[in-house]
Amino acid sequence: MDFRALGTGCTVLVTDPAQLDRAVDAVRAELTDIDLACSRFRPDSELEKVNANTGAAVEVGPLLVDAVLVALRAAELTDGDVDPTVGEALRVLGYDRDFNALPKDGEAVATLVHVPGWQLIRVDRQRSTVRVPKGVRLDLGATAKALAADRASTRAAAVAGCGVLVSLGGDLAVAGPPPPRGWAVRVTDDHAAAPDADGQTVLVESGGLATSSTTVRRWARGGEDLHHVVDPRTGRPADEVWRTVSVAAASCVDANIASTAAIIKGEAAPAWLESLGLPARLVLPEGSVVRVGGWPE
Repeated sequence: MDFRALGTGCTVLVTDPAQLDRAVDAVRAELTDIDLACSRFRPDSELEKVNANTGAAVEVGPLLVDAVLVALRAAELTDGDVDPTVGEALRVLGYDRDFNALPKDGEAVATLVHVPGWQLIRVDRQRSTVRVPKGVRLDLGATAKALAADRASTRAAAVAGCGVLVSLGGDLAVAGPPPPRGWAVRVTDDHAAAPDADGQTVLVESGGLATSSTTVRRWARGGEDLHHVVDPRTGRPADEVWRTVSVAAASCVDANIASTAAIIKGEAAPAWLESLGLPARLVLPEGSVVRVGGWPE
C-alpha cells in the first residue's frame, strides 16, 4: 500500500496480505508520533518548541529525546558530516517549509550561515530535556525519517505477526520473517520512479537500505540550483561528486547516516564506506556506478 506521510511517499508491504490493514494502521500511528515529535514544518511539534526556546532546557517526550540522540550519534560517527544544527542554513537557503509547498525559484541567497556544530546540543534523558544554544535551529531531517522507518516496521511486524517492509522516500526498513528470497527492492535516483527506471534491483532480507540523492529535492534561488544535502563546513549544498548513494546496513538509521555522509564526503566516500564494511552503490553525475563493500554486481 502506498500513501503520503512525513512529506514523502510511504510504501508498506507484508508477507501475509490478510494482515496488510493492521500493518498499515500501525505504520500510520508511528509516523503520526514521529511527525508530532520531529517535524521542522509544523509549529506544534516538539522540535519546533525546542527551536523556539533556544538557550533553555526544554522538556520534551521520550521520542524526541531518542531522535535527537540518534542525530547526535550520526554526527559523531561521521565526524560532523551529518550535523543536526544545519536547520538555520537550510532555512536561509530557502528550504523553510514542506518541500511540496516550496517555491522552486526565488531571490538569490544573500548570506550564508555558519553551522554551529552538534557538540553544542545538550540532552538530558533523565529529565527528558533538550537544549540548543541561542541562534541554533535543529533539523533532524533524514535521521528522523530513517528512525521512523525502523520503528514503524518493527511496530507493524509485531502487530501483524508477519514480515513487513516500510519505505519512506526510498529509505526502507524490514522486520519479521522476509519472503523466501528476500524483499525485491529497486534502487534508483528517485524512490517514486517506475519499477523499470534506470537502477538496480537487489534483495533485502534484514535491516535497512537508504538512498541519498542530490537529484530529487532541488530548487533554485537567484538562478542558482540548490539541493537539500548541506555540507556543515560551508552551510551550502554539498558538492555533487555523487548524484546518488545507496547503502545497506543493520538498520535504516545506520544506512541513512552512511549514505548522507557519503554525499558530503565526496571523493573520499568509497574508501570510507569500504573501511566500515558497508555495501554501497555510488552513482556519478554522468551515470557510471561504483560499488563497494560487497554490493552485488
